[in-house]
Amino acid sequence: MIRRLARSVAAPGRSRVGRVFAASIVAAIAVAGLNVASASPASAAAGSWTDYGNRNPITSSSATWKCNGTVAITSGVGAQVCAIRSSGGGATQAAIIVRNNLSGAYWIGGHVELWDWANTQRISAWDCAGHDVRSNTWSVCFGKTLTFGAYVNAKGNAGGKNLGLTGRV
Repeated sequence: MIRRLARSVAAPGRSRVGRVFAASIVAAIAVAGLNVASASPASAAAGSWTDYGNRNPITSSSATWKCNGTVAITSGVGAQVCAIRSSGGGATQAAIIVRNNLSGAYWIGGHVELWDWANTQRISAWDCAGHDVRSNTWSVCFGKTLTFGAYVNAKGNAGGKNLGLTGRV
């Protein structure tokens, strides 16, 4: 396609310098367009880890959490994905909860997405960089709190395991 565009721009009446310049411009536009078209439609932002110690993050919150079941990452470490709705109802978040029951720290990272439940469209996504979950504690990677009144759900992965898709909240 680039060659065809370059030939159509490099008309016979133009000088060689003009033809080469025109062909270079067409190629640059085509490459720039390819880069834009092949880029991810919405890059993931950075998630934020919070350590909860031995407090369960779900029961210690006034928000409504809708979580999938716990997935075993390894023996002694489990993770689950959650969609969260603020107690007032107008704000939402997505999160990954990790529980480490091992005698030592466990390093884990993941990815979480918040979805518009009715329209099945991704609202946003967050990458949860590697984090040391201390022995016998909970840690949660939260996505940014977003103002969104409609139902949402979340999906994610952690430690290379698919955590599934939550119900709506």
